[in-house]
Amino acid sequence: MVQVKTGLEVSAADGFASVRGQRVGLLVHPASVDRHLRPALGLMDEAPSVELAALYGPQHGIRGQTQDNMIEWEGFTDPATGLPVYSLYGAHRKPSAAMLANIDTLVVDLQDVGARYYTFIWTLLLCLEACAESGKKVVVLDRPNPLGGRHTEGTVLDPAFKSFVGLAPIPMRHGLTIGELAEFFVDWRGLQVDLEVVWMEDWRRDMDFAQTGLPWVLPSPNMPTLDTAWVYPGGCLLEGTALSEGRGTTRPFEIFGAPYVNPETLVGLLNNWSLPGCRFRPLHFEPTFHKFAGEVCGGVQVHVTDTRRFESVATYTAAITAIAQLWPDDFAWKQPPYEYESEKLPIDILAGGGRWREQVEAGVSPWQMKAEWIEQLQAFASASAGFRHYE
Repeated sequence: MVQVKTGLEVSAADGFASVRGQRVGLLVHPASVDRHLRPALGLMDEAPSVELAALYGPQHGIRGQTQDNMIEWEGFTDPATGLPVYSLYGAHRKPSAAMLANIDTLVVDLQDVGARYYTFIWTLLLCLEACAESGKKVVVLDRPNPLGGRHTEGTVLDPAFKSFVGLAPIPMRHGLTIGELAEFFVDWRGLQVDLEVVWMEDWRRDMDFAQTGLPWVLPSPNMPTLDTAWVYPGGCLLEGTALSEGRGTTRPFEIFGAPYVNPETLVGLLNNWSLPGCRFRPLHFEPTFHKFAGEVCGGVQVHVTDTRRFESVATYTAAITAIAQLWPDDFAWKQPPYEYESEKLPIDILAGGGRWREQVEAGVSPWQMKAEWIEQLQAFASASAGFRHYE
């Protein structure tokens, strides 16, 4: 098996030369580790050439401790290093000038999962903006897109629906690495910022995470496995509904449903759509927290059988459409607030506009909806072509 070297490992191998002699701020989370599970913080703290001055953490906390969405966390002093730890999911999502005052360079090492709604990429964008304003350098240590870099899916965000689950016009499944996204964001926003990306070695666009030889460390509490990442680009749309997305179970986003759902009826309709690369298993489950906590729900588990053919967005669009058609008196959209948006429907900011919801409500088939995404995806492919470093 090919042994992909992440940006962290490439940078560590040369003694973190890109930040030598600088005061460094480090933006990390629990998945910021090398192949031996050594954390970036420890590697940089032990490097004689690195002067760590501050730490920063995204949603779910620098330690990955906050379980749910919209659970903010406060900064603290790291007991091991004595460094200040700044929260970028609380009073600030964009670092203030004061939070950056004592650093020269911000190093970012975050594991993305390849979906527009995953907020770590938006923390990156806001950090790029803040560093441009404060005259700080940014170094992004690149990591694999777990879903590979060949395919995109879904709608491209309408800027009128931007939120913390979408701040730039990218698709639901974007097909870029976090380093490629950094360069795309800088160009798209016209930022005057000193950006350096430490690229991976031996990663190819046709690789999914299982082919990299790297260990999977859950980047957030409800992203426990690579299986979760595969379903997430479509599965996260469930957060915009009153359906349980499986939080409070051991297989979030793979499992979903509600007390009123008849599993066999739902599976029967979904099978009629012949959705590729997956199978649906009817089941009952009882979430331990979140939606319908302590209630028995009927639903399905999505089993991905062929990752090359599986289309998460179309699959979950079909599932939500099926439930809305089968139980119209029970199905409902989640109401705001959601991810700091208090007016627009959560489903609309997730979908990147109102048309996706309107089509589901109108009973449009998932294949008709998918046909409309193709032109948007082609436009994004053209806009992002120059930033696909591993092409």
